[in-house]
Amino acid sequence: MSDRLFVLDTNIVLALVRGGQLGTYLDQTFGLRAAKERPLISLVTHGEIRVLAHRNSWGEKKLAVLEIALNNLVTIDINHLAVLDAYVEIDLYSQKHPDGSRNMGKNDLWIAACAKAAGAILLTTDQDFDHLSPELLEVERVDPDAGKDRNA
Repeated sequence: MSDRLFVLDTNIVLALVRGGQLGTYLDQTFGLRAAKERPLISLVTHGEIRVLAHRNSWGEKKLAVLEIALNNLVTIDINHLAVLDAYVEIDLYSQKHPDGSRNMGKNDLWIAACAKAAGAILLTTDQDFDHLSPELLEVERVDPDAGKDRNA
C-alpha cells in the first residue's frame, strides 16, 4: 500500500468505475481504496465524467456506482488561489516549453493545476501531462492496457 497522495485524471476515475482489469490493476498497484489519504480529483473531473456518462446513456445502476465513486474521493475546488496560481504557471510554462509550445486542453490544465496546488502526484493513462514532469509536478502514467492478460 502506498502513502503517496494522488490526483486522479478523469480516465483513471473512469477505469475505477468501470472496474475490469485496468480498474483492478490500478487499485492493487496504487492502493487507491486502501490509502490513508483518499485520492483527490478536480471538480473538473466531475463535469467531464458526468458528460461522458450522459453521452453514453449510462443506466441508473452505473450512475449510482459513479456517484459512490465520486463521493469516496476528495474533490479539489478550482476556485482556490493556489489552484488559480498553478493554472497560470502551467499554462505559461506549456506555451514556452523548451521543446516547443504545448497546447493543453483547458480541462487538463485545471486538473494539472489541482495536482500542483495539492502537491500530489497526477495519475493518468494519457500523455497530455508528460511535458510538465518533473519540472512542475510529478506525473505517473499508467499503460491503459495494464492488467490485461496478454495471452487472452
